[in-house]
Amino acid sequence: MIYDVIIIGGGVIGTSIARELSRYKLKAAILEKEEELAFGVSKSNSGIIHPGTQNPVNSLKGRLSVQGNALTRKMSKELGIDFKEVGELIVAFNEEERLKLVQLKNEAEALGVPRLRVVDRAWLRRNEPNLSREAAAALYAPTAGIISPYRWAYDLAENAEKNGVESHTLTKVEKILPHSGAQTTRFARVQGAAGARNFEIYTSKGEFRSRYVINAAGLFADEISAQIGVDDFEIRPRKGEEFLLDKKKENITNHLIFPLPSKNSKGVLVIKTSDGNPMIGPTAEDVDDKEDLATSDEGFKKVLSRAQRLVPSINGNDVIAYFAGLRPASGEDFIIRHEASVPGFINVAGIQSPGLTAAPAIALLVLRILKKNGLSLKKKLFFHRHRKKEIHLFNIPLSKTKKLIKRDPGYGDIVCRCEMVSAKEITDAIKRGAKTLDGIKFRTRAQSGRCHGSFCTTRLMKILAEEAGKRPTEITKRGKGSEIVKEERCLTVIASPEGAKQSL
Repeated sequence: MIYDVIIIGGGVIGTSIARELSRYKLKAAILEKEEELAFGVSKSNSGIIHPGTQNPVNSLKGRLSVQGNALTRKMSKELGIDFKEVGELIVAFNEEERLKLVQLKNEAEALGVPRLRVVDRAWLRRNEPNLSREAAAALYAPTAGIISPYRWAYDLAENAEKNGVESHTLTKVEKILPHSGAQTTRFARVQGAAGARNFEIYTSKGEFRSRYVINAAGLFADEISAQIGVDDFEIRPRKGEEFLLDKKKENITNHLIFPLPSKNSKGVLVIKTSDGNPMIGPTAEDVDDKEDLATSDEGFKKVLSRAQRLVPSINGNDVIAYFAGLRPASGEDFIIRHEASVPGFINVAGIQSPGLTAAPAIALLVLRILKKNGLSLKKKLFFHRHRKKEIHLFNIPLSKTKKLIKRDPGYGDIVCRCEMVSAKEITDAIKRGAKTLDGIKFRTRAQSGRCHGSFCTTRLMKILAEEAGKRPTEITKRGKGSEIVKEERCLTVIASPEGAKQSL
């Protein structure tokens, strides 16, 4: 089989591109090396939909961020995912910093960010009562929002799959061979591809062939690009340590709280999340290891002290989880281009913040690049635009929950008490594609509470084993090498003629 387009990488960028491609009469597929989609850079995203502030006026990331903000609002309604417009505040503590806010405002307005204003100390007291009393002013951007980054990626992928795109997980790209030559298949002739370059893609699950290849491989985009001879950029991982607070602190702020940005980072933030638990972070440390997700006491102390400067009432005892993510940094801007030296190959690399926000706009840009370079885009007569919204008990009132339980008792069987996740939600997540405990967690929030799954993990393993037809030793946290149970032992009790019991 010859595909029209193959996307390497199943994060939010790859799934956004896949969803846009699925509008057209094309044969397309995602190749993802992990056990599930969104297990790379996307799994550690803070979930902020940026308004477009804090980007250089002439930058690609700035323009795509503003476009992506508007597109995310529209697409979240189509795909049934909660987008919450909470607004952001970039805080200044003195007159010098306040003048920098004015400069940020002017730059953001040049990019097209709407409804910006600099608010004073009195406004902050009324609207952000827990903010530091030393805060003198802030740049208010009301169009900033929050979304679940993993559910966003899963919903994009599911909609793309419903419209014909294939997703292949555990499919690591090992070698790409581009070659020219006339194609003789009927499929190629119909698509008008005679004479186009083909790509042979060798993976851990066999060979794929495609007319076009999109490299959206995140941290490994430079290594994929080097396979076809384009090695003029390097991905340098930038580690960000973040710390999740207890959900009881959900309303500690009303907005996303930012300090003034530095050269390499937007700084340590106080982040509202779509699921309720606030976060503080991230750090910004360049590292060499693309697998280095370790957290540190130093990182925790740095983040806590800087978060407390913004919101003094934050307490270290409120932190329930530590984690780190790696941003695929490569220069000052995104790398999105068709490689003229290897026709048909498109690099989508160096997509760090605000990559989540920009993802829908990046997808549209990639389609324009494909069309410009010979791909015929013929719209399908019918495109499944909408997707039914998933049910999450933690997001609905008790009165509605009672109705759901009458309809299906599985909603009354609570598996994760911390996050109010039912057995029905778990089985639905598995039917949607969850293959691991993290896959269930990202889709439902089971194991995300203060107990970290101490109560529910064994039950989740039992449900996953039954639904997927697996043995307990085959259940993993996030894929091979993260098995929960290493071996099974059987205890047999037999009765002797004298009535004594023996264990074997």
